[in-house]
Amino acid sequence: MPELPEVESVRRDLVRRRLRGATVVRVRGSGKPLRMNKPVPMAALGRAARGRRIVDVKRLGKYLMIELDGPASVLVHLGMTGNLLVVPRRTPWAPHTHVVFELDDGRDLRFVDPRRFGMVDTVARGREREHVALAGLGPDPIAEGIPASHLWDRARGKACKVKPFILDQRVVAGVGNIYASEVLWLARISPRRKAGRLGADDARAVSVAIDHVLRFAIDNGGTTLRDFVDAGGEPGENGEYLLVYGRDGHPCPRCRTKIRRQVDQGRATYFCPTCQKR
Repeated sequence: MPELPEVESVRRDLVRRRLRGATVVRVRGSGKPLRMNKPVPMAALGRAARGRRIVDVKRLGKYLMIELDGPASVLVHLGMTGNLLVVPRRTPWAPHTHVVFELDDGRDLRFVDPRRFGMVDTVARGREREHVALAGLGPDPIAEGIPASHLWDRARGKACKVKPFILDQRVVAGVGNIYASEVLWLARISPRRKAGRLGADDARAVSVAIDHVLRFAIDNGGTTLRDFVDAGGEPGENGEYLLVYGRDGHPCPRCRTKIRRQVDQGRATYFCPTCQKR
C-alpha cells in the first residue's frame, strides 16, 4: 500500500505537471464501486469539480486533496493499487480506470485502481478534517512534524508493541509497514518492545527516525515494490535504498548480523536482533 512518501511523490509530480491552473470540464467514471464496495459519488464529484479550476494539490497522511476554486475539493486515497495519472485525452483508458477528470488543456487526470481499495470523494474546502476519513488522523510527520513529546504522551500505558503503535494512523498519519521497520532500525528499538515502555529518549529517537526515513524516501520518489508509480507512470527508486525491509538474511548495515523477518498480525517485520535489543 502506498505510504506517505509515495503519496507525497504523487502530489509533487502532479504539481510539476502543471495540474494547478487547469479547469475540470467533465467527470467520467467506470460505474464500478471502490473501497468497501461503495459506489463512487459521481454526481457529487461532477457538481464539485465541473467548471472549477484546480488551485492546489495537498496531502494529509496518505490522502491527497485536489483543491478547487469552489466550496468543495476532491479527496483521493490510493488504496493498495491505485494510481493518479496525467495523460493526453487521446490515450486509451487503461484497464481498471474508474474516475476521469477531463481538463480544459486536453489532458485527463485518471484514477486507476485494479483492486478497487482506493477512494475518490468530495470534501468541504477548508474543513477537510471534518471528513470521516480524516477526522481521526494524527499529525502529519512532514507537514506538521511529530514532536517526541507527542509520541511519549500517546505511548503511555499502551500494551501493544511499538510497531503497531507507530502504524496507528491516529498517532502518526502516513507511516506504513515498510517505513515502520526502517524507523525502528534507525532508532535502534526492537519491534517486540511494548509501546508503553518507551522512555523520553526512545520517543525522541523514533521522532527523529520518522522524519529522516520519510524525507529520504520522498527524495527518492517513494518505494515501488509492485504497483506504485507517480503521475507520469514512473516507479519510485527508494526500494534500492531500504536498509532492512525485505532484506532478511542480508547483513545489517551497522553490525553485519543477519537481518531477521517475523510476521505480526499478518504483516512482515524486518529487524536486526543485535542492534535492536532495547
